[in-house]
Amino acid sequence: MARRSRHRLLLLLLRYLVVALDYHKACGFSAPKDHQVVTAIEYQEAILACKYPKKAVSSRLEWKKLGRSVSFVYYQQALQGDFKDRAEMIDFSIRIKNVTRKDAGKYRCEVSAPAEQGQNLEEDTVTLEVLVAPAVPSCEVPNSALSGTVVELRCQDKEGNPAPEYTWFKDGIRLLGNPKLGSQGTNSSYTVNTKSGTLQFNTVSKLDSGEYACEARNSVGHRRCRGKRMQVDDLNISGIIAAVVVGALVISVCGLGVCYAQRKGYFSKGTSFQKSSSASKATTMSENDFKHTKSFII
Repeated sequence: MARRSRHRLLLLLLRYLVVALDYHKACGFSAPKDHQVVTAIEYQEAILACKYPKKAVSSRLEWKKLGRSVSFVYYQQALQGDFKDRAEMIDFSIRIKNVTRKDAGKYRCEVSAPAEQGQNLEEDTVTLEVLVAPAVPSCEVPNSALSGTVVELRCQDKEGNPAPEYTWFKDGIRLLGNPKLGSQGTNSSYTVNTKSGTLQFNTVSKLDSGEYACEARNSVGHRRCRGKRMQVDDLNISGIIAAVVVGALVISVCGLGVCYAQRKGYFSKGTSFQKSSSASKATTMSENDFKHTKSFII
C-alpha cells in the first residue's frame, strides 16, 4: 500500500509539472536569453539581431527602444521614426546603415507566435554602444607667465566615447608623463594628467617658453588643437624699484607744492575772498528785505 501511494504521488507531481509548463506557454512567458551588446562606430552600420529560432508566417514582430519612455522602432511591419530612411529589416534583425550617438541605448525585440495552447512570446534584449571619435579639444594656454610661479594648462574634449586620453606637445615634441631630472632644455617640474588633460608647472621657468598643443585620443580616432605660445619672463626687480622711486618722487613734489602754496597765502586769499563774497550777499539780502518791509508798511 505504501508503494502504491508513493507511485500515485509521483504521478500527481508529474501531471502538475506538465500543467504548469502548458500554462507557462499559454500565458506567453519565455526564458530570458543572454543579453547582447553590440558595439558600432559612429556613422557606420550596426546590426541588432533578434535571436528567434525560426520565422513563421503568423509571427508578429515588434522592436522597442527602452529608456525613460519606450518608443517603437519596428511596429506593424514597418520601421518607425527616423529609422525609416536609414535602416532595413533582415528577418527579425534590424540593420542600421548610419549609426549616430543618439541611437545608443537598450533595445528589445518581441516575437509572438501561436502555440499549441495559446500565444508564445519570445523576447531578446540588445544594448547598442556607439563609439565616437574625439572632436578638436579646447586648449587653455596662458599668453604670459612669471618665472617661479605655478602655471596650469588645460585640455578638454566632450565628444569622444570612450573618454579620450590627453597628450601635450611643446614645439611639436611630445611631453613625457614623467620628465627626467636634469634634462637639457626642459623643465622637470611639470606633471601631465592624461585623464583630466592638465599640464601643470610647479615652478615655471624661461625654458618653458614655447608653443603648446594638446591631442585627445581614444580607440576610434584622435584630434589636436592648434598650438598656442606661452612666454615666460623673469620678475623685473629693478623695474619695480624704479617705479617705487618715481612714485615717491611724485608724492614728494606734490607735498612741497602744497606747502609752498600755503606759505604764499594762496589758500588764505581764497578763503577771504569767499568770506567777502558771503558778506556782500548777506548785505544785499538785508537791503532787499528792508525795502520789502518798507513797501508793505506804506
